[in-house]
Parts: sequence; C-alpha cells; structure tokens
Amino acid sequence: MDVKTWTYIIVGLSFAAYIGIAIWSKAKSTKEFYVAGGGVSPIANGMATAADWMSAASFISMAGLIAFSGYGGSVFLMGWTGGYVVLALLLAPYLRKYGKFTVPEFIGERFCSKTARVVAVICLILISVTYVIGQMKGVGVAFSRFLETDYSTGLFVGMGIVFFYAVLGGMKGITYTQIVQYVVLIFAYTVPAIFISLQITGNPIPQLGLGGDVADGTPLLVKLDQVVSDLGFSEYTTSVAGGKLNMFMYTLSLMIGTAGLPHVIIRFFTVPKVSDARLSAGWALVFIAILYTTAPAVAAMARYNLTNTLQTGAVGDANGSLEFAKRPDWFKQWEITGLLKHQDKNGDGRIQYYNDANKTFAETAKADYGWNGNELVHIPFGKTNNDAKNGPDNDFLVLANPEIAGLPGWVIALVVAGGLAAALSTAAGLLLAISSAVSHDLLKGILRPEITEKQELNASRVAMVGAIALAGYFGLNPPDFAAGTVAIAFGLAASSIFPVLMLGIFSKRMNRQGAIAGMVAGLGVTLLYVFQHKGIMFIPGTSFLGGMEENWFLGITPNAFGAVGAVVNFIVAFAVSSKTEAPPEEAVELVERIRTPGD
Repeated sequence: MDVKTWTYIIVGLSFAAYIGIAIWSKAKSTKEFYVAGGGVSPIANGMATAADWMSAASFISMAGLIAFSGYGGSVFLMGWTGGYVVLALLLAPYLRKYGKFTVPEFIGERFCSKTARVVAVICLILISVTYVIGQMKGVGVAFSRFLETDYSTGLFVGMGIVFFYAVLGGMKGITYTQIVQYVVLIFAYTVPAIFISLQITGNPIPQLGLGGDVADGTPLLVKLDQVVSDLGFSEYTTSVAGGKLNMFMYTLSLMIGTAGLPHVIIRFFTVPKVSDARLSAGWALVFIAILYTTAPAVAAMARYNLTNTLQTGAVGDANGSLEFAKRPDWFKQWEITGLLKHQDKNGDGRIQYYNDANKTFAETAKADYGWNGNELVHIPFGKTNNDAKNGPDNDFLVLANPEIAGLPGWVIALVVAGGLAAALSTAAGLLLAISSAVSHDLLKGILRPEITEKQELNASRVAMVGAIALAGYFGLNPPDFAAGTVAIAFGLAASSIFPVLMLGIFSKRMNRQGAIAGMVAGLGVTLLYVFQHKGIMFIPGTSFLGGMEENWFLGITPNAFGAVGAVVNFIVAFAVSSKTEAPPEEAVELVERIRTPGD
C-alpha cells in the first residue's frame, strides 16, 4: 500500500478511538468536566499528563530546532524537563492539597481577592491562546502533507475532532483520550528512530546510536560536525545562538514557564490524594523521558540524512556524460506544503545548500560549482514565493525524517498519527483550561455565582466552543514555527503565573496588592518586550524595535525574556506587599493547611 492509504488507515483508527472514548466518558457533572471526577489513578494520570505536556512543539518542532541549531537547541530539552521537576516538587502536591478546580480559583481564594482571580484568568487566557497556536499549526502541517489536503482543510478536521471529545467529555474524556494519544505518539516517535539508528549506526537504541559510529567507523557526531562544517555552518556540537547569557535565560524561562502552565497544573487535581499527585508526577516524568531522551538522536540523525541527501553535485550516466543531481521524490512532495522549497538562484538545476555567510567556504564553493549560498527556503502560510524566508521550516524535519530515510509507508503514516496525537492532546488541555477559566472562574466565581451546576456545565461547553473557534482563527493565521510560538507562551507563564503560585504557597506575608501588582508588572514588561521586537501577535509592521540583536536587552531574545519578567514580578510583589497591610488570617490559615503533610 502507498503512504496515503496507510495514513488514512492509521489516522482513521486513532480518530475512531478518540471519538469512541468521548462517547463512553461523557461528563455528567462539573467535577467530571473540570477534573475528571478526581478519581484518575496515578499511572493513568501520569500518562495523560505526559501526552498533555508533549505538544506539537515537543513532537514536531523540538528535534527540528535541535537539528538546525545544534547544541544551542538543547535549551528546550533542559528547560522543559527541568521545569517539570520544579512543577512536581514545588507546586503540584500543594495545589492538589488545596483541592479545588482551577489555578485562578486558588489565586483568588489565597489572596482573598476577586480582582486577583480576574487578573489570573486574563494571564491564563493569554498563555493558553498563544500556546494553542502552535498546536493548531502542527495539525495543519501534518494533514496538508500526508493526507494531501490544503492546510486549512486539515486544520478544520483537527478542530472537529477536538470539538467532539473535549466539548462532550471535558476533562474526563480528555484524560482517557490522552492516554491513547500518548501510546500513539510515543510509538510514532520511537519506531522511526529505531529504524534510522539501525541504518546509520547499526545500533537499535537511538540514545546509544547517538554516541555510535557511522559506516566508516567515524563517530556520528564527529561526522556530522565535519559534514556541516564543510558546508560552511557552525559545528553541530558547539553552536550556540545568542550567547551564553541568552541561553541561560532561555532555559530558565522555559523551566519556570513549564511550572506555571495552567493546563498542566490542572492535571494534578484529577487524582484522589496528594500522595497520588506526587506519584503521577513521577510516572509522567518517566513517560516524558522516553521521548525527550530520544529527541537528540532524532535531531542529529535527521540533519545527517538531510545533508547527505541534498549534497550538490553531478552524476555520470553510462556514456560518461554528466547530469545534474535531481531532487529526491520526498523533496518534491514537501515542496507542495511550502515548508521546504528549492529556489534555483543561479539556474544550474542543482540544490545548493551552503552557509553563504562563511566567506572562506564561499570561495571554494564558487570554484567548484560557480556559486555559493543556500537555495533552500520556506514559504510562510498565506504568503507567496516572493515572501520566501531563508532555510527550511523547522517543523518539516521530524515528519519528513522517515521519508528521507526511505522507511516503509506504515512507519511514515505512524509518524503522522503521532504528530496529530501530540498536537490534539495538548490543544484539548489548553482549550479546557480556557473554558474553565471563563465558565468557572469568571461566570460562576464572579459574575453569576447563583447559577446551577447544570447551567455552569452548559456554560463550560459554550466557552469550549468559543475557545476552539479562537484557536482555529489563529491556526489559520499562524505567526511562527510551533516551538517558537510556544516559547512565548512559556515566557508569559514564567512572568505571571509561576511567581504568584510560589509566593502564594511559600510566603505567608504576601498579600493581594503584592500578588496583583506582581502579575501585572511581570506580564506587562514581558508583553511589551515581545511586542517591541515581534509585533502585536507577531503581526509584521507592528513592532517598534525590530528583531535585530543590537536592540535586545543584554542580548536576551524575546523568547527568553520571560525569566526577566519573572524577576520583575517577584521584586514588585515583595515591594508592594511590604508597604501594605498583612493578608487576612484566613489566607494565612490556607497556606498552613496546604503545606501540612498528608492527604
């Protein structure tokens, strides 16, 4: 069977499973809708948390970022995994001990302030909307290539699936769907990695293959350094973008941003006891580690295969005449998506893939081929060839990796199903976080506290529909590659939610004035910095300073600025709380209760 047929079969079966689970697990109460009834086992919750956590950014973008940026891309591995440890140790058990439904509800009750709860809702919506953009793009990318539909059609199909199981089942449906999605995405990620590791190094374990040797006995990473250096790029194992300070701040921003993500935190409200929250955090880390330890091997091997496949040159036929090297079939298929295109800038019919910034190599390239430079580009969605950006889109590489390596059609189809599972699982969690903030925190908590449970449940579903529509709009107008957009969301979480949760749990002196001022200051300075350099919602022409490095504060990129925003949040919160009255006694009692050991 061809790849398209395999894809329809495997993706169709996975979607049928998701819909079947949604019908079986329909939420009948607000507790089932918000926290799956609070009775999910630690292992099941750990698996669902892993799926919720490993988004399209983890599955589709992360290895692509590492592949094209080398060592510098490790900020995502260190930040995301380290942040999950912070979340598991410092936040999850205490918030589960609190025992309610949402993060804004905790903030409102801890600081005895409806205003603090509203500010937290605003922060949550900004974070979740920014984050969900990357998931929607991941859905569109996977469908547009492998089901041979246009981007918008693929996006609408994905929205329909999420609508069905998220609106119908709420957290209960999402939880059990995410367990299946984890199984799909982890098989989809590791099976191709095993095949490719065997091809390149002869070792079936990708993590070991990364340190293994290629066919000529040279260590893989040494060979990869040599290959990319010969093409004028920085050595794969040493390249760092933006300097050491930026790398540190980027890692820190991703780390504390992880610990402040509301859609991940809410997962720890679904288990019966505090001890179960700790156990589920441990299980989730195990399940996450399977993919995250495989990602560096996938990245290195994908870059190695891509570079070798696209080597410039001419081949001789039986009569000795030379013919220009042709584009591989997989390359032609991916050109249709716009994520990877060849612009023949010198008209020689060959693919030049050099770093034209390297002048020393340029002279050699010109001598051998008459021209130097990178003829690989990508076309942003909704743009034309005239708007092409230099280099491939990072998001294409993991999905194209099995095709580049010539793997069987069923393996290629499995990767598609995995990418969709990763994007849909996280999108569902984010959309639930948005809808619960609107229905439970704003409507029930502040505007209309007298509504019945049934009315609140209906409002939750209406809010979910609105959130899906909003996500679809931004999915049709994606501003950046998936992991780049997601990094902004982590910065917003780092600068707003994480500090107020830490202070709410560990500082009895922190009051509502300090919490509100800290959230506003941290979020405000981060948004201002991002807007100055990337524009409002990253719309071209709306930035003040542009994205040039000379305009960055201490060389810190907008994606890494969340750590600075968090520092501002802490400083402002402490300063304001020290100059205002102490919190009421009930707030102090809440802190003491959630920090007391036991279930």
